[in-house]
Amino acid sequence: MGAIIGVKQNYTVLISMEKKKLAKPRGRPREFDTGAALDRAIQVFAARGYEGSSLPDLTRAMGINRPSLYAAFGNKEALFQRAVQRYVEQSDGPLRAAMNLPTAREGIERLMRAAAGGPGRAGLKGCLLVNGALACSAASDPVRKDLALRRNALEAVLKQRFERAITEGELPGHADARALAKYFVTFQQGLAVQAASGASRRELSAAVNLAMQAWPP
Repeated sequence: MGAIIGVKQNYTVLISMEKKKLAKPRGRPREFDTGAALDRAIQVFAARGYEGSSLPDLTRAMGINRPSLYAAFGNKEALFQRAVQRYVEQSDGPLRAAMNLPTAREGIERLMRAAAGGPGRAGLKGCLLVNGALACSAASDPVRKDLALRRNALEAVLKQRFERAITEGELPGHADARALAKYFVTFQQGLAVQAASGASRRELSAAVNLAMQAWPP
């Protein structure tokens, strides 16, 4: 029961970070679908990173002009925060579903398959939390640190699931839940980088097959 509570607490960390107040710029009424525009912004940020995504890139992908972007979202950093908020909220359901599968192995494999290009967001390659800020200048360091905290929260969720698997006897008592969580999160992040670099789903799926062989007997 304690492990389940711990997992819920870490879900709370992931989602509560999305509840921080974001500025709501004033302006004329919007004439576009904000959610759809954010989804397209997510694709740009995931592919090019925060600093690599220019305002012309974003407005072109989102189908709006710069004044509309400022009126609806504020500046580029505020838009990125909104995009990350939407991305994590959309990821919460699949993450919970994976962690609630009968076995930890099933849940972890589902997460890895999704990172390798399984069913998910159409047109999105890689993970926004990884590719969004792999490298940033000092001016964008807060963005990099924020994404690092979110990735750490995900690792904590996996660690709690492995601890539960040990308690339930799915994993041997000597298994290292922390090391397993670190291993699979690191592998998942590598898949995100490879996907953004153009690796095929077939190639990444083969890599997942090998990674799952590391599962403790």
